[in-house]
Amino acid sequence: MTERRAILSGSTFEEQIGYARAVVDGDWLHVSGTTGFDYATMTISEDVVEQAEQCLRNIGAALAEAKFDFGDVVRVRYLLPDRADFEPCWPVLRRHFGEIRPAATMLMCGLADPRMKIEIEVYARRRTA
Repeated sequence: MTERRAILSGSTFEEQIGYARAVVDGDWLHVSGTTGFDYATMTISEDVVEQAEQCLRNIGAALAEAKFDFGDVVRVRYLLPDRADFEPCWPVLRRHFGEIRPAATMLMCGLADPRMKIEIEVYARRRTA
């Protein structure tokens, strides 16, 4: 039977809304849209680049807990309310994904909290040895 388990970050949103930061499904990991909140303090920077960095720290923690890493990421989706905020994040995104080159999409949309300037979701597939 295929392994299926939830990875929880401790975000109050997970409990309030009823979702998991990530779900392991066999060799796949589905990471929910992840914002720039520091879940330990439930604070968020006003700077979009700092938010992008925190998004990727949060995603990295979910990947690690599931025994995946950024090299396993095959798809990434960026969600931003303001298109002008995307380009300043490119150096941060390139640091994490530049060598991996996952399929990627950027969408403009409203986010759940007006303080949120970027949300990132990823899909990862465990590489075979």
